Amino acid sequence: MQELDKNRIPAHVALICDGNGRWAKKRGMPRTYGHRKGGFVIRDTVQNAAKLGIKAVTFFCFSTENWNRPEDEVKYLMTAPAKFLKRYMKDLASTNARIRMLGRRDRLPKIFMDVINEVEEKTKDHTGIICNLCIDYGSYDEITTAVKKIASEYKDGNITLDDITPALIEGNLFTKDLPKLDLLIRTSGECRISNFLLWQLGYAELYFTDTLWPDFDNNELIKAIADYQKRDRRFGGIKNENK
Repeated sequence: MQELDKNRIPAHVALICDGNGRWAKKRGMPRTYGHRKGGFVIRDTVQNAAKLGIKAVTFFCFSTENWNRPEDEVKYLMTAPAKFLKRYMKDLASTNARIRMLGRRDRLPKIFMDVINEVEEKTKDHTGIICNLCIDYGSYDEITTAVKKIASEYKDGNITLDDITPALIEGNLFTKDLPKLDLLIRTSGECRISNFLLWQLGYAELYFTDTLWPDFDNNELIKAIADYQKRDRRFGGIKNENK
């Protein structure tokens, strides 16, 4: 196992949990089998990230475009995660994790939202790692929602044009109270962002791995962070070569 620099642990890591269906297909199983396994990996990743000192993890679980998937798969994704959260709530909470959902809440089934609301309420005062589950989430939708809020404030005379700054926009995003995003990890070999945290990714480091999400374990997480720690993060500036 690689040694990590404890002083350079990313504060906020986002993960695109891709490859559940392909993982299941390789085993002659339905896609839902892969999603079930992927749920356990989310649980384990939260616990592993907390031990490493990561402050927040954000998982891309279900996008605004995923409604176009086969009906039986969508039905599973709208029922199984709720059961999983209810069953393993103690495991997730044992890390003192605060669990939240980011995304639209108006299109999800009541049974799903009841569990989400319960989990959020029970963990709201936890002071450990923040676990964000992006469900019915799309960055276009998030930014559009923020723009509408700001436009409404302008229309009501509460702000001026000069008040509209990057900081104001960030303050109206779902991630407004989170650390800046440091690292994005995408599994399964796909090298694209897929409408995920587009604003937040401005200066984040990107890490792509061929590992399918159900096979993403603590060693894979450490490999990703080790790679992150090799990066020279200049945020648009240049390295001072005199140092």
